[in-house]
Amino acid sequence: NAGFVAADSSIVGNSCLYGATGGDFHANGRAGERFAVRNSGAYAVTEGTGDHCCEYMTGGVVVVLGSVGRNVGAGMTGGIGYFYDENDDEFAQRLNTEIVKKQRVTTKEGDAQLKTIIERHFEKTGSEKAEAILDNWENEVGKFWQIYPPSEAQTPFVKEVEEGVILNIDNLRVSASSPDGEMCFLPVGGSMNAEQTQRCAD
Repeated sequence: NAGFVAADSSIVGNSCLYGATGGDFHANGRAGERFAVRNSGAYAVTEGTGDHCCEYMTGGVVVVLGSVGRNVGAGMTGGIGYFYDENDDEFAQRLNTEIVKKQRVTTKEGDAQLKTIIERHFEKTGSEKAEAILDNWENEVGKFWQIYPPSEAQTPFVKEVEEGVILNIDNLRVSASSPDGEMCFLPVGGSMNAEQTQRCAD
Protein backbone atom coordinates (compact mmCIF):
# COMPACT_ATOMS: atom_id res chain seq x y z
CA ASN A 1 0.00 0.00 0.00
CA ALA A 2 2.97 2.30 -0.50
CA GLY A 3 1.39 4.03 -3.47
CA PHE A 4 4.19 3.33 -5.93
CA VAL A 5 5.44 0.41 -8.03
CA ALA A 6 8.75 -0.86 -6.67
CA ALA A 7 9.99 -2.08 -10.05
CA ASP A 8 9.60 1.43 -11.51
CA SER A 9 11.15 3.29 -8.58
CA SER A 10 14.82 4.15 -8.06
CA ILE A 11 16.16 2.56 -4.92
CA VAL A 12 19.92 2.42 -5.61
CA GLY A 13 22.21 5.25 -6.65
CA ASN A 14 25.03 5.45 -9.19
CA SER A 15 28.03 3.07 -9.23
CA CYS A 16 26.47 0.56 -6.85
CA LEU A 17 28.70 -2.53 -6.52
CA TYR A 18 31.68 -0.69 -7.98
CA GLY A 19 34.54 -3.20 -7.84
CA ALA A 20 32.52 -5.75 -5.84
CA THR A 21 34.44 -8.97 -5.23
CA GLY A 22 31.66 -11.12 -3.76
CA GLY A 23 28.30 -11.20 -2.07
CA ASP A 24 24.69 -11.51 -3.16
CA PHE A 25 22.77 -8.27 -3.85
CA HIS A 26 19.02 -7.86 -4.33
CA ALA A 27 17.33 -4.51 -5.03
CA ASN A 28 13.54 -4.43 -5.32
CA GLY A 29 13.66 -1.36 -7.51
CA ARG A 30 15.84 0.37 -10.09
CA ALA A 31 19.53 1.25 -9.90
CA GLY A 32 21.30 4.30 -11.24
CA GLU A 33 24.15 4.52 -13.74
CA ARG A 34 27.18 2.22 -13.84
CA PHE A 35 25.55 -0.58 -11.88
CA ALA A 36 28.11 -3.34 -11.16
CA VAL A 37 30.94 -1.44 -12.85
CA ARG A 38 34.15 -3.45 -12.40
CA ASN A 39 32.21 -6.18 -10.60
CA SER A 40 34.45 -9.20 -10.24
CA GLY A 41 32.43 -11.59 -8.13
CA ALA A 42 29.06 -10.35 -6.86
CA TYR A 43 25.80 -12.00 -7.91
CA ALA A 44 23.29 -9.17 -8.20
CA VAL A 45 19.67 -8.50 -9.15
CA THR A 46 17.99 -5.16 -9.78
CA GLU A 47 14.79 -4.25 -11.59
CA GLY A 48 16.26 -1.72 -14.02
CA THR A 49 19.39 0.41 -14.42
CA GLY A 50 20.69 3.59 -15.96
CA ASP A 51 23.56 3.84 -18.48
CA HIS A 52 26.75 1.75 -18.52
CA CYS A 53 25.50 -1.32 -16.63
CA CYS A 54 28.19 -4.04 -16.28
CA GLU A 55 30.88 -1.68 -17.55
CA TYR A 56 34.39 -3.21 -17.22
CA MET A 57 32.90 -6.21 -15.40
CA THR A 58 35.33 -9.12 -14.93
CA GLY A 59 33.26 -11.70 -13.02
CA GLY A 60 30.06 -12.54 -11.19
CA VAL A 61 26.51 -12.50 -12.52
CA VAL A 62 24.10 -9.59 -12.98
CA VAL A 63 20.36 -10.02 -13.55
CA VAL A 64 18.25 -7.01 -14.57
CA LEU A 65 14.48 -7.45 -14.56
CA GLY A 66 13.64 -4.18 -16.31
CA SER A 67 14.82 -1.61 -18.82
CA VAL A 68 18.40 -0.35 -19.00
CA GLY A 69 20.21 2.70 -20.31
CA ARG A 70 22.78 2.79 -23.08
CA ASN A 71 26.26 1.25 -23.34
CA VAL A 72 25.58 -2.01 -21.50
CA GLY A 73 28.61 -4.29 -21.20
CA ALA A 74 31.23 -1.80 -22.42
CA GLY A 75 34.68 -3.21 -21.67
CA MET A 76 33.20 -6.32 -20.04
CA THR A 77 35.76 -9.15 -20.03
CA GLY A 78 34.25 -11.63 -17.54
CA GLY A 79 31.02 -12.70 -15.91
CA ILE A 80 27.52 -13.08 -17.33
CA GLY A 81 24.56 -10.75 -17.55
CA TYR A 82 20.87 -11.59 -17.96
CA PHE A 83 18.53 -8.82 -19.15
CA TYR A 84 14.74 -9.01 -19.29
CA ASP A 85 13.50 -7.40 -22.51
CA GLU A 86 9.73 -6.95 -22.71
CA ASN A 87 9.80 -4.56 -25.67
CA ASP A 88 10.68 -6.55 -28.76
CA ASP A 89 14.46 -6.35 -28.77
CA GLU A 90 14.79 -2.86 -27.32
CA PHE A 91 17.80 -4.17 -25.41
CA ALA A 92 19.82 -4.70 -28.60
CA GLN A 93 19.94 -0.92 -29.09
CA ARG A 94 21.43 -0.44 -25.62
CA LEU A 95 24.20 -3.06 -25.82
CA ASN A 96 27.83 -2.21 -26.55
CA THR A 97 28.92 -5.10 -28.79
CA GLU A 98 32.62 -4.24 -28.99
CA ILE A 99 33.46 -7.22 -26.75
CA VAL A 100 30.32 -8.99 -25.56
CA LYS A 101 27.81 -11.05 -27.50
CA LYS A 102 24.15 -11.65 -26.75
CA GLN A 103 21.91 -14.67 -27.09
CA ARG A 104 18.75 -16.04 -25.58
CA VAL A 105 19.15 -18.42 -22.65
CA THR A 106 19.90 -21.62 -24.56
CA THR A 107 21.29 -24.12 -22.04
CA LYS A 108 19.66 -25.90 -19.13
CA GLU A 109 22.52 -24.69 -16.93
CA GLY A 110 21.90 -21.08 -17.92
CA ASP A 111 18.18 -21.55 -17.35
CA ALA A 112 18.83 -23.06 -13.90
CA GLN A 113 21.25 -20.30 -12.93
CA LEU A 114 18.90 -17.51 -13.95
CA LYS A 115 15.80 -19.07 -12.40
CA THR A 116 17.54 -19.82 -9.10
CA ILE A 117 18.84 -16.27 -8.80
CA ILE A 118 15.37 -14.83 -9.51
CA GLU A 119 13.81 -17.24 -7.00
CA ARG A 120 16.23 -15.98 -4.37
CA HIS A 121 15.43 -12.41 -5.33
CA PHE A 122 11.73 -13.06 -4.76
CA GLU A 123 12.43 -14.85 -1.47
CA LYS A 124 14.54 -11.98 -0.14
CA THR A 125 12.56 -8.99 -1.43
CA GLY A 126 9.02 -10.10 -2.23
CA SER A 127 9.46 -8.59 -5.70
CA GLU A 128 6.20 -8.56 -7.65
CA LYS A 129 8.15 -8.46 -10.91
CA ALA A 130 10.12 -11.57 -9.97
CA GLU A 131 6.95 -13.37 -8.89
CA ALA A 132 5.21 -12.61 -12.18
CA ILE A 133 8.19 -13.90 -14.17
CA LEU A 134 8.48 -17.07 -12.11
CA ASP A 135 4.75 -17.78 -12.33
CA ASN A 136 5.01 -17.90 -16.13
CA TRP A 137 8.60 -19.10 -16.41
CA GLU A 138 8.31 -21.18 -19.59
CA ASN A 139 7.20 -18.11 -21.54
CA GLU A 140 9.09 -15.39 -19.68
CA VAL A 141 12.55 -17.00 -19.86
CA GLY A 142 12.39 -16.45 -23.62
CA LYS A 143 12.35 -12.68 -23.02
CA PHE A 144 15.78 -12.69 -21.39
CA TRP A 145 18.99 -11.85 -23.20
CA GLN A 146 22.19 -13.38 -21.92
CA ILE A 147 25.35 -11.36 -22.53
CA TYR A 148 28.84 -12.77 -22.24
CA PRO A 149 32.43 -11.95 -23.24
CA PRO A 150 34.76 -14.44 -25.01
CA SER A 151 36.09 -15.71 -21.67
CA GLU A 152 32.65 -17.15 -20.83
CA ALA A 153 31.79 -18.50 -24.29
CA GLN A 154 32.67 -22.13 -23.49
CA THR A 155 31.04 -22.30 -20.06
CA PRO A 156 27.98 -24.56 -19.62
CA PHE A 157 25.84 -21.50 -18.83
CA VAL A 158 26.47 -20.21 -22.35
CA LYS A 159 27.24 -23.26 -24.52
CA GLU A 160 25.67 -26.71 -24.52
CA VAL A 161 28.06 -29.30 -23.10
CA GLU A 162 29.19 -32.12 -25.34
CA GLU A 163 27.01 -35.20 -25.59
CA GLY A 164 27.86 -37.69 -22.88
CA VAL A 165 29.14 -35.09 -20.42
CA ILE A 166 26.98 -35.09 -17.29
CA LEU A 167 26.77 -31.99 -15.12
CA ASN A 168 25.07 -31.80 -11.75
CA ILE A 169 22.96 -28.65 -11.99
CA ASP A 170 22.61 -28.57 -8.20
CA ASN A 171 26.37 -28.05 -7.91
CA LEU A 172 26.64 -25.25 -10.47
CA ARG A 173 27.44 -21.90 -8.93
CA VAL A 174 24.38 -19.70 -8.69
CA SER A 175 25.45 -17.49 -5.79
CA ALA A 176 28.38 -15.67 -4.29
CA SER A 177 29.16 -14.95 -0.66
CA SER A 178 30.90 -12.13 1.17
CA PRO A 179 34.44 -12.71 2.49
CA ASP A 180 33.24 -14.22 5.77
CA GLY A 181 30.74 -16.49 4.02
CA GLU A 182 27.62 -14.57 5.00
CA MET A 183 25.23 -12.83 2.65
CA CYS A 184 25.04 -9.05 2.82
CA PHE A 185 21.27 -8.81 3.06
CA LEU A 186 19.29 -6.13 4.87
CA PRO A 187 15.62 -6.89 5.63
CA VAL A 188 13.00 -4.30 4.73
CA GLY A 189 12.95 -1.66 7.47
CA GLY A 190 16.23 -2.86 8.97
CA SER A 191 19.44 -0.96 9.56
CA MET A 192 23.07 -2.04 9.62
CA ASN A 193 25.35 -1.73 12.60
CA ALA A 194 28.97 -0.62 12.18
CA GLU A 195 30.27 -4.19 11.87
CA GLN A 196 27.75 -5.08 9.17
CA THR A 197 28.49 -1.89 7.27
CA GLN A 198 32.21 -2.70 7.19
CA ARG A 199 31.64 -6.35 6.22
CA CYS A 200 29.41 -5.45 3.31
CA ALA A 201 31.88 -2.77 2.23
CA ASP A 202 34.66 -5.38 2.19
